Amino acid sequence: MSRPRFALYRSLLLVACSLIGTGCAHDTYQERANLIKNHADAFYDSLKTNRVESAIRDNEQIEAMASQMGDTVRKRAGQQGTTSVEREFALMNTANEAAATNWLALGQYFTIKRQYLQARATYRRVIDTYTNPTDKPYREQALRALKDLDMLNPHTTTTNP
Repeated sequence: MSRPRFALYRSLLLVACSLIGTGCAHDTYQERANLIKNHADAFYDSLKTNRVESAIRDNEQIEAMASQMGDTVRKRAGQQGTTSVEREFALMNTANEAAATNWLALGQYFTIKRQYLQARATYRRVIDTYTNPTDKPYREQALRALKDLDMLNPHTTTTNP
């Protein structure tokens, strides 16, 4: 992953996380936003040191948080307009976007390392997992990446004569 993109992503995540919190040190939402940021930082730190399994675990933690927040938002859907539901929804979106972006970065990592099967599997995971309409940009990026992989390492199919 290019350094400018990583720095931009980290900056956007910090801004999103800070907008969610009110500045109170004991704010549950701010604590969870910080946890998302910490997992995202750990994800990239793990990739930098070639610890793929650790990176995957951190990203799975972000996805689990997004899922839990989604459950909370659905349970409180009747209370729409309340600040807590809006904040929970914003935090859920932040976690979801961070996780999807991280999977795409992992696909890029595998591509750079010439681990094309792992890259393809990672991009397919994005396509299969992020199916909401708001996730369309991530699916499209994964589809483009798969096509790019076919240029670098075409699939070879065998047919029985």
